Parts: sequence; C-alpha cells; structure tokens
Amino acid sequence: MTDEVEVVEDYRLPHFDLGTIEQVKIMRVPESEKFPDGVKYRMHYGHIEGEDDPIVRYDNSHGHHEKHVGDDVEAIEFPGIEALYARFTEHLPD
Repeated sequence: MTDEVEVVEDYRLPHFDLGTIEQVKIMRVPESEKFPDGVKYRMHYGHIEGEDDPIVRYDNSHGHHEKHVGDDVEAIEFPGIEALYARFTEHLPD
C-alpha cells in the first residue's frame, strides 16, 4: 500500500454571468478507516460571493459521504466517484 496522494481533478470554474462558481477536487488517498474507498473529494457549486454557501456540494471530508443543498445536509450512499461526479454535474448550468 502506498502513502501517496494523487490529485485526480482540481479546478475552479467561475460562471460570472450567473454569479456562481464550480469547484472540484478529487484525490486518490491511501485506504483508511476515514477513507475506505481510497478517495477524498469535494464537489461544490455555489455563489461567488460567499463561496462557503453551497447551492449544492458533495464531499466526504469528515469521513462520511454528504450532500449539501443550502443549509441542508444529508448522508448519502457512495455510488463511486464517476457516478457521483455525474450526479453533481446535473446541478450545473449548461
């Protein structure tokens, strides 16, 4: 087992005309109790002003999979990173 972290995706894409920003960071990490799937991710779509206020965000930074919509947070099942990214992109503007 390797202790290396590999950044798979890391970008910030502002949608100035909408006043929103899309931010994605996906990393392969060593499998552990906190990250048993060997992946750490944060997929955020929110307002440019107040970037921490999500329109929608998926993340597992606390060791469990969550979906944030505004102030609401719900635990979700992890369908795999590709399927989760596809679900995230459904919330993005065309």
